Amino acid sequence: HHSGHARVFNVVNMIEKACVHRRSPSRPTESRLVTRALTIHDSALHFALAFVDGEVSGLASVAIAHPGIDLERLLFLKDLFVRDNIRNASVGGALIGFLADHCLSHGIGRIDLTSEDWNEGALRFYARLGAERHGQKVFLRISGDALKAVKP
Repeated sequence: HHSGHARVFNVVNMIEKACVHRRSPSRPTESRLVTRALTIHDSALHFALAFVDGEVSGLASVAIAHPGIDLERLLFLKDLFVRDNIRNASVGGALIGFLADHCLSHGIGRIDLTSEDWNEGALRFYARLGAERHGQKVFLRISGDALKAVKP
């Protein structure tokens, strides 16, 4: 329902609020956020926005991964953020419900996600939705000097 510029503004605004909420040590600058948001349409990253009374109140960023070893496509929930003033008002559940409906209607078999191990509220939220800890996988990251070292 919103113009392209309004969507970009809403996404940028929510990413910035998520960085502040999580006390991110390296908050992106506004121009960097705008540049990233403007290039999103060329990437595999998708956003879902939740609105309450016409105001953007929640953001989910996701990527769709094609079949892996089990031949099942999956939706990876990269980030779910709900504004502080609207928490516990079912916005997060509505976003996850929207994503679940998208999965079911597009032949996507599951939603994978991560959460900070210290974020007990998020862990309880996902547990209430039926999410289970997946003990067979360990979350790893290659970044910084290691990323530069493995570059061909």
